[in-house]
Amino acid sequence: QVQLVESGGGLVQVGGSLRLSCAASGSIFSINAMGWYRQAPGKQRELVASIISGGSTSYADSVKGRFAISRDNSKNTMYLQMNSLKPEDTAVYYCNARVRPGISLRDYDYWGQGTQVTVSS
Repeated sequence: QVQLVESGGGLVQVGGSLRLSCAASGSIFSINAMGWYRQAPGKQRELVASIISGGSTSYADSVKGRFAISRDNSKNTMYLQMNSLKPEDTAVYYCNARVRPGISLRDYDYWGQGTQVTVSS
């Protein structure tokens, strides 16, 4: 079994910063891509940022220049540094990882439980 646990969400004022963490644990052989998604009330879940094992990153246009994704492969942990937060960043943030479990010959997608980020104006 593989588990993803997010932390770091909360309430912040416009222009503030938060840092989200996502720790993967369990029977993990390797982690390929990891990403952060968010879902605001009444909206579809959207990809915010992603990072592959080699370190290449990509971002949604709405967060470019404000958010930074990173990962520590030795800790199986991913981070999302969010700066200059706006009210439209308010959402539940989910981490996703494509994992090769220890006894598997294929990769599987896993999700965290989500962490609420609220930006007040």
